[in-house]
Formats: sequence, structure tokens, C-alpha cells
Amino acid sequence: MTRTTKIAGAVGALALASIAVPAGVSFAGTGPFAGTGPFAGTARPATESPARPATTQEESFLGGVPQVPDALRPPAGNELHAVLKARGVQIYQCRRSTWQALEPAASLTGVTMSPVKKVTAVHFRGPAWVSDQDGSMVQGLDPVTAPSAGAADAPQLLYKATGNRGGGLFGAVTYIQRIATQGGAAPATSCGGDDPVAIPYHAVYRFFTKK
Repeated sequence: MTRTTKIAGAVGALALASIAVPAGVSFAGTGPFAGTGPFAGTARPATESPARPATTQEESFLGGVPQVPDALRPPAGNELHAVLKARGVQIYQCRRSTWQALEPAASLTGVTMSPVKKVTAVHFRGPAWVSDQDGSMVQGLDPVTAPSAGAADAPQLLYKATGNRGGGLFGAVTYIQRIATQGGAAPATSCGGDDPVAIPYHAVYRFFTKK
């Protein structure tokens, strides 16, 4: 692991430790899924179970069919590997009188598609995603963007993996989607000073690997 990655991991861990959703903030809503919101409670497998079609597993976990903009679809030859729900904050800092993204800090919980297994991870500056179960990591840069449902929602994204570590959850990931974002957009107010602000958000992250 490089020194830069170590520093980023430390910053992310500190940010995760401070995650708190302010009183009155709600992520309830129908969301971009068939029949229900993307964060409705659904049964999650506690242990590995026999493989089943990815779409069946994902729909069961999310409580509906994910709606993915065409611009955010990975190239042919990539298949869904895991889907995780994120809860955390997008952190912004005032630079040249404009709010600019500094780093995310989020915890993720989800399932792999084959075999079906419950997984957890953290997301921080890089941007990077690290499994807190097996230590594997993936990083992405220069995402393709697509609008989200509301002005207060951070954009939906597609990252191409630019670096991987380990052979676990994220070791072979090729693309990362962020969809169904709720909250997390930069503040609409003017800015000044050096203090960062943390904007609560939820999202669904979908991880792909080569077929």
C-alpha cells in the first residue's frame, strides 16, 4: 500500500467516525425503484447461499428494480458482482468562493451475487472502497455523470476502476456505479472561510467484474 493510500484511509476512517445525520433529515421516499423506496427494509442473507440469478438477488435486496441511466452502463463484457447501500456524508470545502467536493465518508452494506453473501465496506477519499471484512480495495477516477432525481441529490456516477488490491470483494472490480442518490449535493448557499461541511446522503453502489 502506498503512503498516499494510507493517508487517504486514515482521513476516511476519521471522517466515518464522525458521521451523524442531523435531526429532521429524512431519506424516505419512493425513489427510482419499482414499487418501493431503495432503502426499504428487506431480508438479507446472513451467510452464503446457493447462487441465483443476479437480478433476482438484487431486486430482493433493494426492494425493486434499479433504474440505471444508459450513460452509466458499463461496457459489454462486465457483469454485476455486488450491490451495496451506502449511508454517510459528502464533505465539501470552500475554495475560491465555491463549494467543491473534498471527500466522501460512508459505510456500506450489501450482498454479492454469486455466491450470495452479506458484505460490508467503507468509502472514503480517493475515491476508494475498502472491504472491512477482507481488506480488498478498489479506486476509481474521472466518472461519467448523470442527473439525479432532485436538486439536493448528488449526481449519479459511473467510475472505471483504476486500481485494485487483494483478491476479495473488490479485488477484480472493473466498474463502479453510484445510483439512487438521496441528498449529498453541494450546499446551495454561498461560502466563505475554511471550515468544511458534511452533507448527509444515501446511495446504491453497484460493482462489476469481467465475465
